[in-house]
Amino acid sequence: MIRVERIVKSFGSLTVLKEVDINIPAEKVVAIVGPSGAGKTTLLQIMGTLSQPDSGSVFIDNVNVSKLNEKSLAAFRNQNIGFVFQFHHLLPEFNAIENVCIPGFIARKPKDLVEKRAKELLTFLGLAERIDHKPSELSGGEQQRVAVARALVNEPKVILADEPSGNLDSKNKDELHELFFTLRDKMKQTFVVVTHDKNLASIADTQLTMNDGRFV
Repeated sequence: MIRVERIVKSFGSLTVLKEVDINIPAEKVVAIVGPSGAGKTTLLQIMGTLSQPDSGSVFIDNVNVSKLNEKSLAAFRNQNIGFVFQFHHLLPEFNAIENVCIPGFIARKPKDLVEKRAKELLTFLGLAERIDHKPSELSGGEQQRVAVARALVNEPKVILADEPSGNLDSKNKDELHELFFTLRDKMKQTFVVVTHDKNLASIADTQLTMNDGRFV
């Protein structure tokens, strides 16, 4: 599903990624672990097309995204990649279902279809009674599940998650981790998760370790 070839990324004189190669199979949960500063988040951002490498290529579902122009890349990202971050980044002025709908509206999909999909996802995630609540009225675990629904609304092939449970208590953390595997099985999602959580890493289909800009 994702193929990374010889990715190099530097910030000034600091080389963060050093000719990284990686293959991510479809419909798996892959955990990337390693110490802070190893290059995990930088690699995730490059795989998600949020950042460009200095050299090397990224293929997602056999599309060389490194060759796409800015407009095509934005459209590809919107349709094919969902993001879940440590902080949910929900818009405070919108309620749960409105937040979930945003990527669908950006993709210019019909309003009724987007809202139907958003409602189905929120119901699936146990938030049927909370769709009209704003983020400030939701618990941390509920906010993160809304963020997961938002990531899924365009039915992307890939979900990229950066420390998704880092801000949650142990109960909500376990529920979120379990959710990833449920989505893998029921919605055929591919997950790449950067995490310091040893429990999540240990139950992932594959655990990869980065250190000093390389996989070890």
